[in-house]
Amino acid sequence: GESIHVQNNPPELIPQEDRVVKHVLNSLLPFSTTTGGGPLILNHVTYFPGRGNLIVEYPGTVPGKILSFVGCHMDVVTADPKDWDFDPFTLSIDGDKLRGRGTTDCLGHVALVTELMRKLGETKPDLKSTVVAVFIANEESGVVTGVGIDALVQHGLLNKLKEGPMFWIDSSDKQPCIGNAGMVAWKLHVIGKTFHSGITDKAINPLELAMDAIKEIQLRFYRDFPPHPQEQVYGFPIPSTMKPTQWSYPGGGINQIPGECTISGDFRLTPFYDVKDAMKKLQEYVDDINDNIQKLESRGPVSKYVLPDENLKGRLTLTFDEVLPGLACDLNSRGFHVLCKATEEVVGHVKPFSITGSLPLIRELQDEGFDVQSCGYGLMETYHAKNEYCLFTDMSQGYQVLGRIITQLED
Repeated sequence: GESIHVQNNPPELIPQEDRVVKHVLNSLLPFSTTTGGGPLILNHVTYFPGRGNLIVEYPGTVPGKILSFVGCHMDVVTADPKDWDFDPFTLSIDGDKLRGRGTTDCLGHVALVTELMRKLGETKPDLKSTVVAVFIANEESGVVTGVGIDALVQHGLLNKLKEGPMFWIDSSDKQPCIGNAGMVAWKLHVIGKTFHSGITDKAINPLELAMDAIKEIQLRFYRDFPPHPQEQVYGFPIPSTMKPTQWSYPGGGINQIPGECTISGDFRLTPFYDVKDAMKKLQEYVDDINDNIQKLESRGPVSKYVLPDENLKGRLTLTFDEVLPGLACDLNSRGFHVLCKATEEVVGHVKPFSITGSLPLIRELQDEGFDVQSCGYGLMETYHAKNEYCLFTDMSQGYQVLGRIITQLED
C-alpha cells in the first residue's frame, strides 16, 4: 500500500522509506525496549529527511556471537498502472499469489523479516546468538548516495555484524544465490563527417564506424575475458558479455549521412575478473582503434574512416557511467553451509545458483569484511517486471528457512 510513495527514480521520484519504517515499527514496538514490552532494540537511523533505515536487534547471551539478516530494502522500482493487469500500488490476493509492486522486490521480504523479529520479541527464546535485522533505504538507485547501507557502514553502525554470517535477503526462488556479475555501463560517441548519401566518398559515416568499432571491441573483449573455470563451480549460466543496447543520433534526412552518433551498452563481468581491469582494457581498445583507424575493417570501396585530402579522421570517445562490482560468496563459510542445510530441510532440495545480473552494495560489504550470503523468496521472473507478485507459500518457507538458520547457528 505504500509502494506508490517509495518508487525510486531520481530526480522525479524520491522514495519516502519512513512510510514503510512506520509499519515495521508499529509491528515491533510492542515487543521492544522502547516501550518496555520486550527485548527488541530498535534504532531508526536517518541521513535524509523521510528516508530512514531501521536496525532491529534481538540480544543473545554470548558476547560476539551474532548473525544478521540484511538487504531488505524499503524502496521499489517504478510501475505504470496502465501497463499492469491489476493495481500495482494496492496489495491484491489471487489464491497463493500476493500481487503488487514490491511483493517480490523487496517489501515482501521486509514483511517476512519483520514477522521473524516480531516472533523473537514475542516469544523471547533463550538464544546464544544475537540476531540483527537491517531494513535499508535507497537500494534501487545509485544516483544518490549516503542514504542507505553505504552510510550505515561508513558510520560504523554495522561493524559488529562482521563477527558472524550476514544473510542478504533480496534474491529469489528459495535457493542460495552464490554469485552475480559486475556491471559497467558505457557510451561510445562516434564523430564522422556529414554529407549527401549519394556522394559517399566525401563522408565519414559514423554509423558504419560505430558498428565496425563495436565489432572489433567485442572481439578483443572476448579474447581478454574468456569463460573462467570458476564459472562452472559457481553455476553461472553464461560467461562475461559486452554488448550494445541503445543507439542514438541527432536526426536528419534519409539521404543524409549524419556527422555523429552514440552507442550505449554495458558489459557484465563474472566476479573472477576485475571490473577496473576491464574498463582499462576497453579504453585501450578505443585508443588503439583511434590511432590506427585507417586499418579498421570497413564496408565496401567507399566506406572509409579517413579523408586524407581534408586531413579528417573519424574518432571514438568512450565514457563510463554506472559501475557495480560482482560477487562470489565464500563457499567455505559456515553461513553458506547453514543456509544450504536449512534450504534443503525446508524446500526439499538445495541448488545454489549464480546470475549474470548485478546486485548493488553486496560486493562492497564483502570487501569491508562481512561474510555475505544471499537468498530470497520472491520470484525471479517478476523482479522489476509488470504484474509483480510473490507466492505466500514461498514466503512461508522463507520464514522457516530463516528460523532454522538461527537454530543451527546456536550449535
